[in-house]
This record gives sequence, structure tokens and C-alpha cells, in this order.
Amino acid sequence: MEVSAGMGTKVLERFPAGAPRGSWTAEEYAARCRTEGRPATVVMDLPSDDFLVVVPVDED
Repeated sequence: MEVSAGMGTKVLERFPAGAPRGSWTAEEYAARCRTEGRPATVVMDLPSDDFLVVVPVDED
């Protein structure tokens, strides 16, 4: 797991934006995390062309 600089978030998982299902896999993963009580959010990382599932650093 990595911490995104300046955002105060930890990246839980990365999903390629060019994948056939687009952001769906990232959204599904984030939904599972939220079901487990983790405040996961999906964001787009433009430089890497990935969808990132992130949580606040102080929440994990």
C-alpha cells in the first residue's frame, strides 16, 4: 500500500482505466471496502491512467 503525497490518503488498489470494464472493478472493490467499514473512494490518477481506491490515512 502506498500513501498519495499531499492528499492524506492511502491507495488500497489500482485498476487500469483502459480495462474492458473501466471503473466498474474499482467501484465494486470500493463498495466491498465500505461494507467492511472502510471509507473507500475511487479517484482517477491521470498520470498513470489508473482508477485508485483510496481511504483517508488516519482511518486505516
